[in-house]
Amino acid sequence: MSAPIPFNNLAIQWREIAAEANADIAELFVNSAFSHGRYVEAFEHDVADWLDTPHAIAVNSGTSALHLAMLAAGIGPGDEVLVPAHTFIATIWGVLYVGATPVLCDVEEATCNIDVADAERRISARTAAIIPVHLYGQPADLGAVMALAARHGLKVVEDNAQSIGAAWSGRMCGTHGLMGCFSFYPGKNLGAAGEGGMVVTADDEVAARLSRLRSHGETQRYLHAEIGYNYRMDGIQGIILRHKLRRLHAWTERRRQLAARYRAALQFLPLRVPEIRHQDHVWHLYVIRTDARDALRAHLQADDIATGLHYPVPNHRQPCLVHLPLDPAGYPVADVWASQGLSLPLFYGMTDAEVDRVGASIGRFFGRN
Repeated sequence: MSAPIPFNNLAIQWREIAAEANADIAELFVNSAFSHGRYVEAFEHDVADWLDTPHAIAVNSGTSALHLAMLAAGIGPGDEVLVPAHTFIATIWGVLYVGATPVLCDVEEATCNIDVADAERRISARTAAIIPVHLYGQPADLGAVMALAARHGLKVVEDNAQSIGAAWSGRMCGTHGLMGCFSFYPGKNLGAAGEGGMVVTADDEVAARLSRLRSHGETQRYLHAEIGYNYRMDGIQGIILRHKLRRLHAWTERRRQLAARYRAALQFLPLRVPEIRHQDHVWHLYVIRTDARDALRAHLQADDIATGLHYPVPNHRQPCLVHLPLDPAGYPVADVWASQGLSLPLFYGMTDAEVDRVGASIGRFFGRN
């Protein structure tokens, strides 16, 4: 009997970095560099160099990154921010935390990224910013986003929580707007041993404020220039992430190989495989679409194959967001993705044979050999 196929297996990554990381962790305990400190600063330097951006400010989660980015962008009560209706809710938390109003936009049918034409028709005199989400590992249409922002004087904050390493027109995603926000939640392509996040920017003043905000608003020890937050990254996360970052390119290339193998196995079945609009897709998730999503998921579970749903309840249907000024016409494309999307297992360390087994199981579900 074949072993179960998990949705992810983070132990494979740990085994690859364990020897090096354990030595640094032991040193961390000797140095007591537990909160921020030298290991986090080294990781910030490496990320800034890797992304070719002047400033990388580490924080304790991707959600904190989005919150601080809104503050540093000067977004607040009375402002509106364009966000996609289909994204993890943390994108919207950052807007709400500063007292601004998220304005939901529908998504592209092909990619599930923000539909820029739909976003433009929702612009009002109060619109101050747009948050394009590079969902599932594929860049949003940054050419259209940046042109829209230029036409209407909007600030661009990229939500790059799922797409570290993806690029648009030769520049890394997260470096095109005023700021880019990253998540290092364990299951991400670059995942911590717990929580972690980052904001990157080329603006010196924005970087200085982000650094201040994440550490109680301090300009120097015990001198607080403004209301701040305890959003610092732990030293141990800096160690883990730094070792993983050195391998991220190779790990991403393996994800691309697995995604190509899925496509070859599934492309002639009666379902929608992901459409690749940009060659820099980094495949955080491999999301297929079918009207038979729930039945297929149950079938795969019976075959000991784990799957995920990202995300079955779009944001315009979330109970906590019913107070937003929602479009009475709805967000039909977001609803389709929410009802049809099924995330297949795809992770560094997954084997070709495991992909083939998933593909064969799906083929049997649809009556194909």
